[in-house]
Amino acid sequence: MSREFPIGLTPPDWLVRNLQPQQAPLNRPAVARAAVAMALPLTIGLALGQPAYGALASMGALSGVIGDTADAYRMRILNIAIPQLFGAIGVTLGAAAYGHGWWAVAALTGIALVSGMISTIGAVASVAGLLLLLNAVIGAGLPLPGAWWVAPALMSGGGLLVLLLALLAWPLRSGIPERAAVANTYRTVADLLATCGDDPTAGYDAARRAVTQSLNQSYDLVLARRARHHGNSPELTRLLAQLNAITPVVEAAPAVHQSGRPLPPQIRDTVRHLAHAVETGYTGPIGLDLPTPTGKTTRAVDHALRHAAEVVTAPDVDPGGIDDRLGRPAALRIRAARAARNVLLSSGSWRYGLRLAVCIGLAQILVSTVPVARSYWVALTITFVLKPDFGSVFSRALLRALGTVVGLVIAAAVLSAVSRGWWDVLVLLLLAPLIPALTPRGYGYQTAAITPVILLLSDILNHQGTALLLPRLVDSLIGCGIALVAGYLLWPESWHTRVGDRLAEAVADTATYVESAFGTAAPLSAGGVVAGGVLGEGLVSEGVVAKAEADPAARARMRRRLYRDLSVIRTEFQRALTEPPPTGRLAAGWLPLVVAVERIVDATTAARVRVKHGAPEPSPAEVTQVARQLRELAEGVRQSEVLVEVRTELTGPAESVLEPLRQEVAAARAIASPH
Repeated sequence: MSREFPIGLTPPDWLVRNLQPQQAPLNRPAVARAAVAMALPLTIGLALGQPAYGALASMGALSGVIGDTADAYRMRILNIAIPQLFGAIGVTLGAAAYGHGWWAVAALTGIALVSGMISTIGAVASVAGLLLLLNAVIGAGLPLPGAWWVAPALMSGGGLLVLLLALLAWPLRSGIPERAAVANTYRTVADLLATCGDDPTAGYDAARRAVTQSLNQSYDLVLARRARHHGNSPELTRLLAQLNAITPVVEAAPAVHQSGRPLPPQIRDTVRHLAHAVETGYTGPIGLDLPTPTGKTTRAVDHALRHAAEVVTAPDVDPGGIDDRLGRPAALRIRAARAARNVLLSSGSWRYGLRLAVCIGLAQILVSTVPVARSYWVALTITFVLKPDFGSVFSRALLRALGTVVGLVIAAAVLSAVSRGWWDVLVLLLLAPLIPALTPRGYGYQTAAITPVILLLSDILNHQGTALLLPRLVDSLIGCGIALVAGYLLWPESWHTRVGDRLAEAVADTATYVESAFGTAAPLSAGGVVAGGVLGEGLVSEGVVAKAEADPAARARMRRRLYRDLSVIRTEFQRALTEPPPTGRLAAGWLPLVVAVERIVDATTAARVRVKHGAPEPSPAEVTQVARQLRELAEGVRQSEVLVEVRTELTGPAESVLEPLRQEVAAARAIASPH
């Protein structure tokens, strides 16, 4: 029988959130690749009488395993190959600085600055920056065997082995990950329609967020590949058309939910039937078992589903008639120039680079003046903890320390019970698969899985056995302490600055969306989330600052960007919840406003759908009033540090299509005040 903690011993909410494992499916192919890619180089090294060379290649394979997260094959090339190039540069520069005292300190500090700045470009650049600094730290802290080029070649070769294994099935499965992603989007839409009309709306809100995440992933995969094909691939054109075709169904869902009447189960089953057709590539006749529409909202769903069925089963798709809902990707040269300009001119890029450089510099000064065994682990710990896109620095420092302790227990058993040699191959075959298996569970679990593997490979290079354990723990704790103090506590970047401004931009863009839904609006602002997230990956064209023309394609693009922005903002809030007070408490207070803004976007879309299917247009005065209230709310979010309830006066005819929208705006205004 379970017992409650005594009063005073109950763990705080932020600690429980940090330790709670995340739910994620097991990626069995990645688990198998990790076992082969990390054990094979060591096997070859032992067979050739060069175990140290095999250990270096296995270290390179470890970095490839960490980056082996993409579904699409072309994205795997980017996620693994590009970081390996930066890793080779890093270990070369680090090895050149090895043993040069203060020159090594200056070199690693400069590399940390560059690493931090390029990490702000996007996900691939973030991993590349991580490997640049990690391998530089290893090269500067360990005497590497062979000529100067041997270590870079071996470590890059180990990473490229992971890439080779990841691409083995490409000729047989080309395009399958993209089709599976689009089909999954259709299934999440089916789940959304199944929750429409429910009361309370928690199930609907969760389903809507799942649709947003699935659409983001699908558009990213398809548009990333389409950039390579320049729009000439019939398969990718079809997938993009299928994604666009499900958009009207998503837009009709808020109107159905507002009606309070659940949809017949045949509609959900029809969407699932279409998902199966997308996944299998079926283009033959398809029977639609749709009930007769009984009102404006059900008629909107019926029309949208019939259109989606036509697109899914069409044998040919005209590429010229396809509109990219996130914009057509710009040329690689343009995206590279834009990324370089953003890195050099962005204050956020310089700020993060300086934070990382200061911490690495302090770590290297410390280990240069105070005898610290295995000192390079201090900088390694800081590099992993101080990542802008990996979550809260505080949480990562905490989880790093806890994960290291667990990993050391496993490593102690391995190093004390297993003799160095061929038994190491068997141990790697058992331990390496834990890395991709536990990484999705959380950073602490990943650290616990990586720690014994790194210690085993380090022991092959240095032959120190269990003497590695205590220095590893001490260095990790020192690194966590430096990251917490110099990279977290001493920087006045409050949670409100990181998230509040982004939320304010989203609210202001929501006002523009309201205007565009019922007339002509001013240009959509380039919010920080879009510019820093989507543009950083090069998936949005030059038209991010888009004219809010009153046409379906422009509105669809605007709505997609709004939901994407809000999804990123919600993720930032969830990360803030894992920090101790006052940050976590502030995040918990502001999170309802994110939900309120999502519902405002939903209510706007629902009103637009009702007008499209026969409801009277709202008056310009009504639209202007709602937009003005939203812009006042945006300004209040920028200026407010605490939540203060404020009265709002929104008037209009009760029978207007904007009445539900006015209610949602009033609810949002009740959360935050501009005063």
